[in-house]
Amino acid sequence: MLIKPDKNKTRQKRHLRVRNHVAGTAERPRLNVFRSLAHIYAQVIDDQKGMTLAAASSLDKDFSGTGGNIAAAKAVGAAIAKKALAKGITEVVFDRGGYIYHGRVAALAEAAREGGLKF
Repeated sequence: MLIKPDKNKTRQKRHLRVRNHVAGTAERPRLNVFRSLAHIYAQVIDDQKGMTLAAASSLDKDFSGTGGNIAAAKAVGAAIAKKALAKGITEVVFDRGGYIYHGRVAALAEAAREGGLKF
């Protein structure tokens, strides 16, 4: 009998490995990405204080459309950049959350860069 590996558990291991090297500070907080099948979420986090400084997701009230596609990821990336810039945050460290930099994760990152965030 074959036992399939748990993909989420392996993603969480990758994320922990990355988190050992990537940490957000007050000057340069961490832009974290989480994606599910139906939605995508982004947070700007100061790890020293343990605070979320800005957050955006495809579940927000001002968001319209389907949450699980590349267009939604671009909209969330633009929204997180707008919210971060409103709080005076211009530079972040990108944390892809253990996902490969491809598809929705890459689209969110590119939209955030176009919105004015530097990473």
